[in-house]
Amino acid sequence: MNGEDLREALRHEMAAVVPPPPLDTATALGTARRARARRRTGWACAGSAAMVLAIAGVAAVGTAGAGNPGTGTAGSGDLSPAASAPEPIPDPSPTPTPSPSNEGTAEPWPPGPDGRPQEDRTARAGSRYDQGVRLLDELIAVVPTGYVVPENPANQTVDEDPPRSNQAEFDEKVNGVDVWRYTSLATVAEGDRTGRVAVEVYTRGNRLPTEPCALTQEFWGMQGQCQVVTVGNTKVGVVVRPTIDPRFEQWSAYRHPDGAVTFVAQSRSFGSPKHGLKELPFTVPQLAALAMDERFHLR
Repeated sequence: MNGEDLREALRHEMAAVVPPPPLDTATALGTARRARARRRTGWACAGSAAMVLAIAGVAAVGTAGAGNPGTGTAGSGDLSPAASAPEPIPDPSPTPTPSPSNEGTAEPWPPGPDGRPQEDRTARAGSRYDQGVRLLDELIAVVPTGYVVPENPANQTVDEDPPRSNQAEFDEKVNGVDVWRYTSLATVAEGDRTGRVAVEVYTRGNRLPTEPCALTQEFWGMQGQCQVVTVGNTKVGVVVRPTIDPRFEQWSAYRHPDGAVTFVAQSRSFGSPKHGLKELPFTVPQLAALAMDERFHLR
């Protein structure tokens, strides 16, 4: 076969081949886009897998290198993931509030007569102490005729409750104001029978309630049957009968216009109930009026 015959044979074969369909541009673009998307997804998955493997490798190295803190030995190289520690359960109980104390705090006790802070709540000298002594003197002065107030014995022991006592005590600081509590108690005797009277004063700034009976119930935390007694144009609360605590049988309370509060209390017995007074020293109206008495109004 010469060259002319070869070229003729090739032309014949080409004429016999079915031509391909015309090119669809949209189809070609869609195919290309899908191929590109598959390539991007493949790279993203490969990158994520590589990152996971890198993190796992670091964790495995850290686990393998960590020793037992209790024994000081190195890890065994086990790459299995350790169980994560459970989250701690919060304690539902509130944080306890510390009891009031001046130890270790910036707020010292009030100053004494020497200008230095007191050792504790009680004033043992100075103007506060003097006011407590004066309150006791005023209490003794109002004891009705027919009763006497025994003097404190010179040889009295610490365990015995003295016939006369007084105390000036720092109570708290409220809005920058020092609140003081003055308490005076006196034994009243009629022959061989003894009872007791008391006066307690809170200076202005105290947190005690205002309503007459609510105020009266605050005395020493005692509860009782309260009634409101009118003294002039003023309402005064008086507990005429205790319900639980029998330390005193009756007591009254009054809040002065400046906020100071006065309590006056009385009981027929002191010491042995068998040798108590036949009757209370003050009537209920007298007890209410004493709470308002300016002699018991301390500042």
